[in-house]
Amino acid sequence: MSDTPQSTPVQMVSRKATIMVSALSALIILMMFLFWRETWFGRQLTDSEISAYLIDKESPRRAQHALAQISDRLNQGDHAVAHWYPAIVTLAKHPLAQLRVNVAWVMGQDNTEQLFHNTLQKMLADVDPLVRRNAALSLIRFGDDTGHDEVLSMLQDYTVVSPHQGMLVNRLVEGNIVDVGTLLARVESEEVGEELEIRSPVPGTVKERLLADGATIGVGTPVMHLSPEETHVFEALRGLYLIGTDADIATVRRFFRPPDGMSTSIAQQAQFVVEAIRNRVKLEKNTPLSPSND
Repeated sequence: MSDTPQSTPVQMVSRKATIMVSALSALIILMMFLFWRETWFGRQLTDSEISAYLIDKESPRRAQHALAQISDRLNQGDHAVAHWYPAIVTLAKHPLAQLRVNVAWVMGQDNTEQLFHNTLQKMLADVDPLVRRNAALSLIRFGDDTGHDEVLSMLQDYTVVSPHQGMLVNRLVEGNIVDVGTLLARVESEEVGEELEIRSPVPGTVKERLLADGATIGVGTPVMHLSPEETHVFEALRGLYLIGTDADIATVRRFFRPPDGMSTSIAQQAQFVVEAIRNRVKLEKNTPLSPSND
């Protein structure tokens, strides 16, 4: 009779369970690592990876990663990235709005590229407000004030309109802070037979609900006013410092006393903008006209 201890059925099951749990834990860690690797934009990409990511139609985040790396290299003075410019311009028509937002931002990093300049002017007509805003701000780097009205609108209330028709059911109230994609309201549609959503296209704060619950609305019906968000206000003020006009002063002066929740730096920036505009207007009035060739 052997003295070697024999594993009981319970011990064998326990050992198998331990192995399975260990394998499952390792698999979860691996999946988390792969997810982190794919979503973290800090990982340095090779040139071949950037080329592949820019044309990856399955994963827009890869294109965003590539754009972030190109922007970093441009900021470091590396203009060898210019061979990717045609691919970047192609992404200006990508169906994902967030990717177009990134494209508009990156194209502002090289204000010597005429292809970018032309594309940014076209992006001022984009259906997404954030794309238009980034395009307008990037155009300023080209010395182009074509997007002036878009920049000025960043200091004004944004009117959210319904993309659906049906019966409105508000979700938020005045004073609620929203981000891009925040659910603002639902629309009960008999035609579709389900509840549809109205989400915020811009960040801000709910200033006013325009319609009561149960109101019948159609596509394009205004449903809510959003007051501007601080970061967008600050970027708009920075832009108007360079391209603001005398007619903008009244709008800018509203931020001498920032709304509740905004920092005092907004008031300071607004004062800088008004001073810059007035100096620019004064200089233009004192600049003699060029002599006529007649």
